Amino acid sequence: MAKERGQKVIASNKRARHDYSVLDSYEAGIALMGTEVKSLRAGRASLVDAFATVDDGEVWLRGLHIPEYAQGTWTNHTPRRTRKLLLHKAEILRLIGKTKESGLSLVPLSLYFKDGKVKVELALAKGRKAHDKRQAIAKRDAEREMERAVGRARKGKW
Repeated sequence: MAKERGQKVIASNKRARHDYSVLDSYEAGIALMGTEVKSLRAGRASLVDAFATVDDGEVWLRGLHIPEYAQGTWTNHTPRRTRKLLLHKAEILRLIGKTKESGLSLVPLSLYFKDGKVKVELALAKGRKAHDKRQAIAKRDAEREMERAVGRARKGKW
């Protein structure tokens, strides 16, 4: 069988970019069971309530929902179990320092296959207040309107 190449997104957390200001992002592997990988290959996962914590020098992903594999037997996995994230020691130490000192959160942004292996994009993020969210929406709308105006000007429909 040929080796998989490229990147295939399984699930993305669109709400995280709305609720948090992303300061830095990391790519991490995940320690999974066989039936979890098979369920992910079917494209079934949810990052809605997921978050990461640093406990005893290890990073753990909590709240990630991977449904049970339909053809699984008694060896099937628990859908919301805590999963270990695989990062370099220097990255873990940096994350420990950032989350302790400045009150930042670790939020998963997306879950994807990269060259056949399951990866998670983990963001170091700061929570937004309601007025920050409104400003971000207004800024995005203004940029979109400027793009439309430029497009209309190029087409001569001004």
